[in-house]
Amino acid sequence: MAQEKFCQECNQRHECRDVYQQLGKAEGPSVVFKVVAAFLLPLMVFIAALAASEKILAKTINSKEVQTALSFLLALSVTFVCIFVLKAINRQLSKDK
Repeated sequence: MAQEKFCQECNQRHECRDVYQQLGKAEGPSVVFKVVAAFLLPLMVFIAALAASEKILAKTINSKEVQTALSFLLALSVTFVCIFVLKAINRQLSKDK
């Protein structure tokens, strides 16, 4: 409501509306796969690596604190490797286009 009142008093409301209409009609490639690869995939890799390393280290290490710290570091390193691999694949795909 306040936004409408603000726009009614604006001298450039017509130009502003035209710009937003043009932006709304803009077409481009879908970014869904890039978003999933950039945000969701590393998070899923971290959670899976953390769960797997906890399970593996539970059999070998008796100290819960050491087990948790090592599991976190292992999961973090696996996630960084995943990110670097994704970046390399993305660079390779962008060179091909």
